[in-house]
Amino acid sequence: SIYDDQPNAHKRFMEKLDARIRNHDREIEKMCNFHHQGFVDAITELLKVRADAEKLMGQVTDTNRRLQEAGREVTAQTEEVIRCRIQQRNMATTVEKLQLCIPVLEMYSKLKEQLDSKRYYAALKTMEQLEKVYIPRVSQYRFCQIMAENLPRLREEIKEISMSDLKDFLESIRKHSDKVGETAMRQAQQHRTFNSAVSKQANVGHFTKPVYSLNGRTHTHTHNGLMMDDDTGEEEEADEEILTAQDLVDFSPVYRCLHIYTVLGDRETFENYYRKQRKKQARLVLQPQANMV
Repeated sequence: SIYDDQPNAHKRFMEKLDARIRNHDREIEKMCNFHHQGFVDAITELLKVRADAEKLMGQVTDTNRRLQEAGREVTAQTEEVIRCRIQQRNMATTVEKLQLCIPVLEMYSKLKEQLDSKRYYAALKTMEQLEKVYIPRVSQYRFCQIMAENLPRLREEIKEISMSDLKDFLESIRKHSDKVGETAMRQAQQHRTFNSAVSKQANVGHFTKPVYSLNGRTHTHTHNGLMMDDDTGEEEEADEEILTAQDLVDFSPVYRCLHIYTVLGDRETFENYYRKQRKKQARLVLQPQANMV
């Protein structure tokens, strides 16, 4: 549009443009010819670098492969070490918990032995120790919860057993009341005889004085300090063992039941039952027979 007012302006413009392009082409060719050797050298270097890069890539690949193989072994060993550490920690925890649980189990085993040997009072004391000292330390375990649940049942069993022994004792007393009464009356008569003899000796002022009465025999001291038996004519009969009323009756079931009910805080129940049963037995014993009415 600049050369619109001039004739053949467009043609001249295109000729100048072509001339300009040719000049630039010559300059480019000169520059390329000048830098051609450097370009060739650079390409050669690149090819060498490519070969070295491929070699280095092979070395890196081989190193990576060997590293992966070694890493797998290290990883396996590391996992094994981790498992061993976990096992060691679990074992330490287990030992610690067992040290807490073993005394509980030993006390419970001791309780079972006491129950088997019928040492019920000691068993109640062991139960108290279990409840107040040992079980609270490991109360989170199921077996301790089961133990704690069984203790009230064992207490009730001990109460029932002690009460059963007491009933057997009362039944035995009822069956042997005649013999026990006879022995007790004979003892009472011997004591009355002894006391009467002592009174007479004191009143008469006899040189010898009675000291005690044993198994129905009166022993005296003489002036020389020697003991003499008054019943010298009955030595053969005196040599025989004479049982007292206490020897015929074993009151251990009564005392055992009393202790057990006292420890369990139910002494009043025992006393009421014992009084009631003894009153019944007393009425049966004191009831006159038909031939005496």
